[in-house]
Amino acid sequence: MAYELNAKKKDLGGFSVRRILPHADKPAVGPFIFFDHMGPVEFSAGEGINVRPHPHIGLATVTYLLEGSILHRDSIGNIQEIFPGDVNWMTAGRGIVHSERETLEVRSRVHRADGFQVWLALPQGYAQVEPAFFHFNRNALPHIMHDGVMMRLIAGSAYGRVSPVRTFSPMFYLDIIAEKDRTIDRPEPDMEAAAYVQQGEIEISGVRYSAGAFVILEAGDAHIKMIHAGRMMLLGGEPFATPPHIEWNFAAFDYRLIEEAKKRWRDGGFGVIPGDQLEHIPLPGETG
Repeated sequence: MAYELNAKKKDLGGFSVRRILPHADKPAVGPFIFFDHMGPVEFSAGEGINVRPHPHIGLATVTYLLEGSILHRDSIGNIQEIFPGDVNWMTAGRGIVHSERETLEVRSRVHRADGFQVWLALPQGYAQVEPAFFHFNRNALPHIMHDGVMMRLIAGSAYGRVSPVRTFSPMFYLDIIAEKDRTIDRPEPDMEAAAYVQQGEIEISGVRYSAGAFVILEAGDAHIKMIHAGRMMLLGGEPFATPPHIEWNFAAFDYRLIEEAKKRWRDGGFGVIPGDQLEHIPLPGETG
């Protein structure tokens, strides 16, 4: 039977986020090892998202917004502002540095932000690939619209559709808006799956969950009913037979790679972000 995971509040560049994965009761859902709901939050003029340069290895980050915009910069030279419905997919592989801030135009006025950042562990055969970054406009993503249900396939495959976002293991990640009393079938029933209720109320196997609930679907949880009109994120995939080690922003199947990454970050060996090299986030417990 489905069950709910509780979120923890974490500070992220001057504002609070709801962090659900990793969780003590469920470290991952398929390849998803990290799930943050950023916002909704309203910033005063002069304030905003300000995540300083920091490194990653062994995983991919996916940014998806409901409101606002974020300016991505990375150490391989990419600069990309993302808007609601678009996808920023960054493959860290053997190592990349990125920052997440805003443009001067956004920061200069009162503005709102709301969205999600997830991390996906890369399989062993891809964990040390060359780092890469891809941006996809929302109009390039598959949409499914039928009988009061609108879906956008952010990444992976579901309901016979395939997102252009390159993934490294079987998975799905969907944004779904549905009218009252509509039923959504669980995609890929043999995969692990979870639903995050962003708005409204859903019912799974006779149990109701309201906004903010992150619900793990179990075997037999084949359908999700929208009790009130609302929005949810539906995600999942095939779990790894051997999960990677995860520490701070690093994932690796060989823990020595994490130790090497920590030393590399401490020693300045990850490279810098052109135009954003004056500050960085130090390793936990350290200053810099």
